[in-house]
Amino acid sequence: MQTSSCIRNMEYSLVRSLEHGTGLRLRPPAPTGEQGPWKIRGPKFARIAFVASDSADAVAAHQRLVRQYGNVNPQHADAIVAPGGDGFMLQTLHRHLSDHLPIYGMNRGSVGFLMNEYQEEDLIGRLQRAEVSAIHPLRMVAQDECGASHEALAINEVSLFRQSYQAGKLRIIVDGKTRLDELVCDGALVATPAGSTAYNLSVHGPILPISAPLLALTPVSAFRPRRWCGAVLPNSVRIKIEVLEGTKRPMSAVANHREFRNVLAVSISEVCEIDLRLMFDPGRALGERILSEQFSY
Repeated sequence: MQTSSCIRNMEYSLVRSLEHGTGLRLRPPAPTGEQGPWKIRGPKFARIAFVASDSADAVAAHQRLVRQYGNVNPQHADAIVAPGGDGFMLQTLHRHLSDHLPIYGMNRGSVGFLMNEYQEEDLIGRLQRAEVSAIHPLRMVAQDECGASHEALAINEVSLFRQSYQAGKLRIIVDGKTRLDELVCDGALVATPAGSTAYNLSVHGPILPISAPLLALTPVSAFRPRRWCGAVLPNSVRIKIEVLEGTKRPMSAVANHREFRNVLAVSISEVCEIDLRLMFDPGRALGERILSEQFSY
């Protein structure tokens, strides 16, 4: 029987209208295993909310764009345009998690992997032609040595790092089953497909296609087992990382820009009900960038 696939094909998701009204419309979901990109059709993008990082280039760009196109509060906007760098894009995505707005980044930083080329001309036309890549964040729940629980969302990755000169010792549990009794290392991370080309790639983790329903579990400077390079896991799993000998070998947990020290256990799972929408110029969507990254060494 193909019951599950039939159900998926019949499902419709409610999404916030990008028209000037505030109503809801029905749209079929992307095909199974895909998170985008898809075309936005119909909206005029007459109402743009501009936000910018605090760098001099970004502030100057923000001022010029506002003079040319006007500026509205994000609550009344069709889209958010964010001149800055990748770090600022991550902050903007966090800040507008619940606004359901597509965000178009314009590079005024250094790398600009999540950004588009900065051009002031024909901005509304570029927004209308843009492709949208939808990504899902990770939820981290960390328990510290005092028994307190800390929750945070991460767009790229959740990481654990040693706090002292001694290597950390970790236990890896996936869906309630211990998969690695002891990992001696400087740390470990769980990355989304969008984050797989960031820190995960720097520690030799795998690059994941943006549409793949996968997560990368990657060690940082693994000492024992020395040849363990990590694992690629379904995005439906629940990962728990326990810190062994936490008093002697303290560890920190980091979800993007939030850090919690002296943690004893960290639980990580994907939040599939949250869609974060990034807009890219045609042919430069996030999936294409991630694919190209594998051939750019």
